[in-house]
Amino acid sequence: MLPSLSALRVFEAAARLNSFSRAAEELHVTHAAVSHQIRLLEDWFGRPLFLREKRSVRLVPDASALAQTLSVSLTRIEAEARAFRMKATGELTVACIASIATRWLIPALPDFLKANQDLNVRVVYAMAEQRFRDGDCDVLVTLGEDRGEGRECTRLFSRANRPVASPSYLARQGRPQTPHEIATADLLHDETPDRWLNWCRKAGLQPDGPLRGPVFQDFNLLATAVIAGHGIALCPTEVFRREIDSGDLIILSDVETLTDEGYFLVTSKPASAAVLTFRDWFSTVAQSPRDSG
Repeated sequence: MLPSLSALRVFEAAARLNSFSRAAEELHVTHAAVSHQIRLLEDWFGRPLFLREKRSVRLVPDASALAQTLSVSLTRIEAEARAFRMKATGELTVACIASIATRWLIPALPDFLKANQDLNVRVVYAMAEQRFRDGDCDVLVTLGEDRGEGRECTRLFSRANRPVASPSYLARQGRPQTPHEIATADLLHDETPDRWLNWCRKAGLQPDGPLRGPVFQDFNLLATAVIAGHGIALCPTEVFRREIDSGDLIILSDVETLTDEGYFLVTSKPASAAVLTFRDWFSTVAQSPRDSG
C-alpha cells in the first residue's frame, strides 16, 4: 500500500520550498492542512521528514532523494495529464496578462488558429507576476521569470521603461528637452508614483516633493491615457514597439529603468507538442516589428 498521493504532493512542495507556508500558498490550502498531511506521511514512514525550527523547516538529509524522485515524477505526471487532456478536448488554455494580450496575442491569434485548426485556444486573464500553477493553464504569459521546478521560461520582451508621450500632447505642451522638464510635466502613473521617482533618481534628479499626475490602477488604462495625449508615461518600449514605430508614441529620453526585468512565456517541462508549437509561434510574434494579424 502506497502513502496518500495528496500527502506526497504536499511533501514535495514543502521540501522544494523549504517552507510549509509557501507550500500551502502554492497548493491553495491552509498551513494547517500542510502540517496535517506531513504528519500523516511521517506516521506512514514511521520517522520525521523535516526538522522543525522556530520560523522554518528543513528536510532531513536522507529524505532528499525521496523529494527529488517525487519532484521528477509529479512533473512527468502533470505533463502527461495535460497532454492527454489536450488530446481529448483539443483545447489549449493560455493565461496572459492584459497588456501583452491586447497588444500582441489577440491581434495575431487568428494566424495561429488558421495554421492549427485542430486546436481551440482559450485565453484567460493572468495577473502580473502570476506563477504557473498546476491545472490552471497550459501556457502562462506574465511579468517576471518563474524559476519553479519543472518550469521552462522563454523571454518575450524586456521591461525596460522609458518616458513616452503622444504627438498630440507634445504639439500642445511642447517637447521637454531635459530630465527636469520631463519630471515637471504632466506625469501619468502606473499604480504608484514610485516608478517615476526611481526614474528621476536614475536621471540624477532629486524631486522636492510628490510628483503630480493621475494614478491608474491598470496598465491598460495608463496606456489608453498616454496614447490619448493626457501626459507622459513610463512604458516598456519593447511592448509598445508598434506604437513607437508607427509614431503614435514618441520616446523622450534615453534614461531607462527596470532594464533587468522582462515578460516571459512559462510552460511545464516537459511540454506537449501543442504547447511547444504555441510557444515557438508566439516567440516569433513577439520579435515581429509590425502587426502580424
